[in-house]
Amino acid sequence: MMNTSITLYESMGLISSQMLEAAQANDWDRLCELEREVADLRDRLQREDPPSDQVSLDEANRQRKIRLIRQILADDREIRSHTSPWMENVKTLLAGNARQRSVQQAYGVGR
Repeated sequence: MMNTSITLYESMGLISSQMLEAAQANDWDRLCELEREVADLRDRLQREDPPSDQVSLDEANRQRKIRLIRQILADDREIRSHTSPWMENVKTLLAGNARQRSVQQAYGVGR
């Protein structure tokens, strides 16, 4: 019988792969959607797999869990390599807009 936590980790792993594909394609809406899905699974995992229950895994499932977590973390690093530059561009754009509004307010431009 498959351990429920392993099943949840496998689902999270599949979603993290899809998140990586979305990030590589600059599909930010899809990435956000998938982030919500993985967050729901993470919350469920926290409820259903408390640390005290982890000793019940046999060695094969423990190794499987480790591999899944490592893959999820690797996907996350790669996703961040795609999202960080985009986020910096958004910050720069927003900062520029804020400066422009400040100048407009200070000098009454556009009123």
